[in-house]
Amino acid sequence: MKMKVTVPFMLMGILFTVCLVVSNLLETKVIQLGFVTATAGLMVFPISYIINDCIVEVWGYRKACMMIWIGFGVNFFVVGLTQLAILMPAAPYWEGEEAFDFIFGLTPRIVTGSLCAFLVGSFINAYVMSRMKVLSNGNYFWLRAIVSTLAGESADSLIFFPIAFVGIIAWENLWVLIVTQVALKSLYEVLVLPLTVHVVRWVKRMDGCDVYDRAVSFNPFNIKDV
Repeated sequence: MKMKVTVPFMLMGILFTVCLVVSNLLETKVIQLGFVTATAGLMVFPISYIINDCIVEVWGYRKACMMIWIGFGVNFFVVGLTQLAILMPAAPYWEGEEAFDFIFGLTPRIVTGSLCAFLVGSFINAYVMSRMKVLSNGNYFWLRAIVSTLAGESADSLIFFPIAFVGIIAWENLWVLIVTQVALKSLYEVLVLPLTVHVVRWVKRMDGCDVYDRAVSFNPFNIKDV
């Protein structure tokens, strides 16, 4: 079903894309939270899954599909521009070359892992959220949000860390990273769930929209009907 683009949808789309780009930049810093080690992208990346849940809940799977592909395209574009900037010669008086290259010089493995993990995790999150909404007749949003995020984040981490770090980090440490990332990101979802519920209810009232995906194709490459 074709729908016009509303202001709430546009704002969520912008925030979704910004979170994806910023999270990739923050991934270059490893932070210590008590006894837990994680990447700084943890602060931002889960927000994209929360927005994904909101889009599916209000506008349906097809709109979420469109937003995921837009986010992927923008991420790919930003990565390409940063790599081009690295290849450009620096001014002789500029002393920030090493730091710039360290922050933006993502290895091909990390870029590949990040983009693949984002696509798979986001589509799984949207699919689970959509199917559970139909099966529950729109009830238990809190449960659907948690389960879909857990599924999406698990797929994301299971894809990203092996692609990016196998051969660099031992498998026993990789599994710790995977489990830690999934647990922390899912906990993030639970903590902000009251706010998510409030936002979803507000958007539904504003747009008068509450889509149920009872007769749609879940093929992520079929975007002609969005």
